[in-house]
Amino acid sequence: MSDAELVRLAEEHGVSTSYADWRGVRTAVSVDTLRHVLTALGVDVSDPAAALAAHRERRAARLLPPAVVTRHGRAPRLTLPDGARTWVELAGGERAEAGATLPLGVHRLHVEHGRSHQHAPLLVVPDRLPRPVHRRVWGLMAQLYSVRSRVSWAMGDLRDLTELSTWAARDLGASFVLVNPLHATEPLPPLEASPYLPVSRRYASPLYIRIEDVPEYGRLNSVQRETVQRLARPLRDRGRTADLLDRDAVWQAKRAALEVIHQVRRPAGREQAFRAYLAREGEALESYATWCALAEEYGPDYRRWPEPLRDAGSAAVRAEARLRRQSVDFHRWMQWILDEQLAAAQAGARRAGMDIGIVHDLAVGAQSGGADAWMYRDALVSGVHVGAPPDEFNQQGQDWGQPPWHPVRLAEQGYGPFLEQLRQVARHAGGIRMDHVMGLFRLWWVPEGASPADGAYVRYDHEGMVGALLLAAHEARTLVVGEDLGTVEQRVRDHLAERGVLGTSVLWFEQDEKGVPHRPESWPVGCLATVATHDLPPVASYVTAEHVELRAHLNLLTRPVEEERADAEARVAAWRALLVELGLLDPSVDPVADPAAVVAALHDYLARTPSLLVGAALTDLVGDHRMQNQPGTSTEYPNWRIPLTNGEGEPVFLEDLSTNPEQAAAVRAALGALADLAPQPRPGGELPAPRRPAPPILRPRPGRPGPP
Repeated sequence: MSDAELVRLAEEHGVSTSYADWRGVRTAVSVDTLRHVLTALGVDVSDPAAALAAHRERRAARLLPPAVVTRHGRAPRLTLPDGARTWVELAGGERAEAGATLPLGVHRLHVEHGRSHQHAPLLVVPDRLPRPVHRRVWGLMAQLYSVRSRVSWAMGDLRDLTELSTWAARDLGASFVLVNPLHATEPLPPLEASPYLPVSRRYASPLYIRIEDVPEYGRLNSVQRETVQRLARPLRDRGRTADLLDRDAVWQAKRAALEVIHQVRRPAGREQAFRAYLAREGEALESYATWCALAEEYGPDYRRWPEPLRDAGSAAVRAEARLRRQSVDFHRWMQWILDEQLAAAQAGARRAGMDIGIVHDLAVGAQSGGADAWMYRDALVSGVHVGAPPDEFNQQGQDWGQPPWHPVRLAEQGYGPFLEQLRQVARHAGGIRMDHVMGLFRLWWVPEGASPADGAYVRYDHEGMVGALLLAAHEARTLVVGEDLGTVEQRVRDHLAERGVLGTSVLWFEQDEKGVPHRPESWPVGCLATVATHDLPPVASYVTAEHVELRAHLNLLTRPVEEERADAEARVAAWRALLVELGLLDPSVDPVADPAAVVAALHDYLARTPSLLVGAALTDLVGDHRMQNQPGTSTEYPNWRIPLTNGEGEPVFLEDLSTNPEQAAAVRAALGALADLAPQPRPGGELPAPRRPAPPILRPRPGRPGPP
């Protein structure tokens, strides 16, 4: 076998044979990795020369690529032989000429040449998204599960989200609330704690349902209502402490309550609304609910199910669905309830005066054996996981345990599975935060069982991937924020800025190669500017170097703790000096003794940047010390189970934010000048291209949010 032929075969299938690492050093991908990745793509690597010849022969015989993508107002760019005839079958079934101005959407392009008739999906997508707001605005960032009220069931829910956004808009002038992914979890305990490792991105988690807001709850008789409240009481008692969140206990109680409510007869209008929802969701919801019903019997990893049930479209699956009709209907019904409560949360945020409302986070992918992997198996790749190569903060690389899209098979389906997920997330949102947005251009594929460092980048048609994202956002009229931290090619940022997708800038990383912080006026315009992310410590921990001691305790440091602490203190000192120079921080303030003053100064700094969106973490506003997620750990640290607490470790409840004068005053003080951001709308033009250094750029990625 010739390695040179294998390299050519890999490159022609979009598999990069080398890459620039986080230090800018060109690194070759091993031959073993190339073989594994190509095999996962469906390529026979036993004879690379023969495989390459067959690939080129198939490509020469095709008149069209797997999918054709064009921007609205432009004719599709095609290279066709003389005499070829083309036309378009529109999404609604009508016929149009390929050169005509075509409506946005997913259509089908037909080509005839001689006796050959071929067709491919045709995506007509927006050229760019409009400027999302006409003034600079700020908003809250919160992990919804951690934000509890005294009446929620020991975990934040969608009514809490409505109340949080209403308070933030009316009392503080916030324009959005950015929350963690609310994607679906397992139907039975144990539940995966990470919101970034769901079983499905297509549907949401019933954990977030507010039981008492389900209309049928009001139709329960006294015995049924007491049954439900008896389930709630121990959770409410636990929820009034600073104890770690227990998703399994919450879900067991909520599921039992929902099963009671599900039995209540719905009035005619409600039944009609439910049927309309089922009709809109169609086969996708039926398939998801069937997976849930089967997972209750066979476990949440479909790869371990009996062989006939691993194919979502099989007769065996249809037969099982009929046998488990009651369970399937229950899971469909819960998604309807979630849809209603998600809609109410966004409507409540807008009603309270938010320009944007709820910004929903979209995880990179879903579990390898979960519902999406089962439903969309034909568009996903088995035997590999999405991850990241080694970088400064994760020098072994990262494996996120999620299957990647197959670049060709996804395109052949008109990007339909991806579009379904995007449309569902955007349906009741003012914005979408796209985690790891560079994955629309290329993804790091890690062979199962291999070290995350032994992966390879696989390229995607970014016109199709970004086009699908813009199409979903345009249909829902939502803005898009791309999380572009890490080593990102400049062309990626340029393309996203051109298409109206905002970037991400994190204060602790906005410094030059010598560690000198950037001045606020040099920040990019087209971005969401924040102090930190959910993978970084709150300010109260960061400025005291408490996070260094934690990582040392967890054996996560690769050098002596004294060196790590010295670097952390130097970074804080550099930022303190700039804040003092700008007149934002009194020089007498000791960050260790008064972290609240530093929080306010950092928010004053963000207010001076030109960035269109600014996010303030709720944890920083209340003085919380604990990280929501400690990258590099799974069971060693209680990731994603930390309730909202103040600087003394006491629980902070949603009601306290508005009714406790001391807490409310502390929040307002911590906001600094953010609350004064452009209170009155004014006309605005297009977003200028963001300021970015030359490639490759290391915008440090502190870690990924799922277990290793």
